[in-house]
Amino acid sequence: MDLVAQGQFTVVKQPLGFIKILQWIFAIFAFSTCGSYSGMFKMSVECKNRSESDLGIEVEFEYPFRLHQVYFDAPTCRGGNPERLFLVGDYSSSAEFFVTIGVFSFLYSMAALSVYCFILEKYRENNKGAQIDFVVTAVFAFMWLVSSCAWAKGLSDVKTATDPEKVITLISACDEPENRCREVYDPKVSGLNTSVAFGFINLILWVGNLWFVFKETGWMGAFAGTYVPSQEKQPAPDSFGQAGYGQQDPYAGSQGGYQPDYGQQGGYNEDGGYSQGYEQQPTSYSNQM
Repeated sequence: MDLVAQGQFTVVKQPLGFIKILQWIFAIFAFSTCGSYSGMFKMSVECKNRSESDLGIEVEFEYPFRLHQVYFDAPTCRGGNPERLFLVGDYSSSAEFFVTIGVFSFLYSMAALSVYCFILEKYRENNKGAQIDFVVTAVFAFMWLVSSCAWAKGLSDVKTATDPEKVITLISACDEPENRCREVYDPKVSGLNTSVAFGFINLILWVGNLWFVFKETGWMGAFAGTYVPSQEKQPAPDSFGQAGYGQQDPYAGSQGGYQPDYGQQGGYNEDGGYSQGYEQQPTSYSNQM
């Protein structure tokens, strides 16, 4: 309760925290729609000898889509036991990679939200937390791009491998013109299509989040520092100007010529220079009077 009381939940109203909530939610949608999928399709094989026909062949498949391990039994229409056939393809790598990125994104988003709410000061201290957050966010953005594209291609292959019209071609009895083979029920893959959409939505969210995290890193100020330090050094010309004024006095005196000479009149007075002549002028004038 103390943590809840001390939490700075206003950060969730800011883009930095609000987008993390969206990432957390859409990560759940992405890995759950893919990882929890199970589908089924039906076919029928009607043999010339109706007693050997099978009008309801069901084939079930699910995540992680190791279709080469999925099998079904189909009649041969020649008497005897049915033949066992396997689907084609193993698409577990792209599916599991997609789900793994979704799970880790969910965990990281939840951890980042906790940091924002409870230890935001340490997060912003020396910008270290924000810089780490930026690097991790960039990595996840790249991983969402790769995993979403890979899973989109994998899903396309899964649809092809589970198309009843394609699977029927594996049944030897369907090569005979007197036998009739057809699809009864197509698999519903709308949930898998949604998972791909959620993957690209996560990509957009993580790429967009880079800007808000970047603003917390302080790197923007470092880039602008090429101009800021010049502002900070502006007092230096003032001090230089003050020193310059000090140096300009003798220079100005050298232009005027009088002030430096008056400053040195003490020496002339002692030596009987120009000051003495100036003092004697009133005497000579009184003598003339």
